[in-house]
Amino acid sequence: MENNKDNNPRRPRFGKNNNSRSSSRPAKQSPGRHFHNNDEHPRRDNDNRPRRDNDERPQRNPQAEKSFRKAKRPKDPNRPKQRPVPRVKTPPPSPKPYDGTTRLNKYIANAGICSRREADKLIAAGSVMVNGKVVTEMGFQVHEGDVVNYGGETLRSERKRYFLLNKPKGFITTVDDPQERQTVMMLIDGACPERIYPVGRLDRNTTGLLLFTNDGDLARRLTHPSTGVYKIYQVELDRAVTREDMRHMLEGIELEDGLIRVDDVQYVQGANDKRIVGVELHSGKNRIVRRIFEHLGYSIHKLDRTVFAGLTKKDLPRGHYRELTEKEVGYLKMI
Repeated sequence: MENNKDNNPRRPRFGKNNNSRSSSRPAKQSPGRHFHNNDEHPRRDNDNRPRRDNDERPQRNPQAEKSFRKAKRPKDPNRPKQRPVPRVKTPPPSPKPYDGTTRLNKYIANAGICSRREADKLIAAGSVMVNGKVVTEMGFQVHEGDVVNYGGETLRSERKRYFLLNKPKGFITTVDDPQERQTVMMLIDGACPERIYPVGRLDRNTTGLLLFTNDGDLARRLTHPSTGVYKIYQVELDRAVTREDMRHMLEGIELEDGLIRVDDVQYVQGANDKRIVGVELHSGKNRIVRRIFEHLGYSIHKLDRTVFAGLTKKDLPRGHYRELTEKEVGYLKMI
């Protein structure tokens, strides 16, 4: 039987992959898609196509479209009138007043021994004593003045509190004053049952933000020079501040305790008064802003701290305080 290679369906007959030595029929060439001769290129005759000017084109009628969209079905006179149901705004739940007691497991957790769940296990095992007696009751309330012992040691638990005060003029930043002057503790009195302290200092005539807390670790971190907590002050002076003096503050000024430079100083926008400037710096030296301007020959009329460690005076009137949110506390602990 004669073997016809051209009739073999498995053998490629056309294309570049044809490895046969010879072919009885030449490969078909597909017609090209591009024509180099303009006479051979098939073109559409557009000369006889009807045209119309822009004036003959139909114009849109926005008013008609608007009325069409607003068209409503006719009202049924027999349909009873429905009155809208008034929306009753549910007031937020009021915070539970502090009654001077704390759950025993929370007391142990606040002391840094373990979590609340693990504290429940310690209580159930009889490892915790309150006022010399073993307590195994879940939900036991610890009152102020109670003595809690675990592992032979007395636990001291106190909830960490954080408050921000917009300090007015005429108050000194101290806990006790032998001269019986007005202190910032008078403004924060009654904020919480815990004993809180101011972080840093503001002199008597300086107004603005002041932080209070009983978190000693956070207070030391915010006031330590290596932390570099930034602060912004708004300063009102006796005369306009020159550009040259602002450049000196940015480059550095030599004071009695060393070189000091500010991070930024600008005229306050919207004040239209070059006597009012904003100063940003990280230094925590005593009376540093006043000493900088006094060194340059200025007299300060008003000094207000508007930003402290990212906290602002928004919605905080002068002489009032507020408790920090969990987000703000978390931000401070990341500094």
